Amino acid sequence: MADIIKALEAKQNEKIPQLAPGDTVSVHVKIKEGDRERVQEFKGTIIRLRKGGNDASLTVRRMASNGIGVERTFLLRSPRVDKVVVERHGQVRRAQLYFMRNRTGKSARLKQKFD
Repeated sequence: MADIIKALEAKQNEKIPQLAPGDTVSVHVKIKEGDRERVQEFKGTIIRLRKGGNDASLTVRRMASNGIGVERTFLLRSPRVDKVVVERHGQVRRAQLYFMRNRTGKSARLKQKFD
């Protein structure tokens, strides 16, 4: 039974490093427009990270223009995710950072974790 499950799993992307909630990341996503394909960057903070084999996903939140928050969920094993670059590690004490949705300005900042 375990062999069948392993055969159905998608291969893990080598360009995705070890991630944690609170990290500021840049997710490079492949976008298809007509017959052309380009890579679009989405920069933000990881507020949720779900681990679960094929269903592993991360939710990234960023502040768009006029202080409007934009969240986007990416499947980690999707072929659309080109790569993920960790720019900064945030120091957090929770697994899901849903409280960040209500924060703006200076209170929305996270302390940096120094390893």
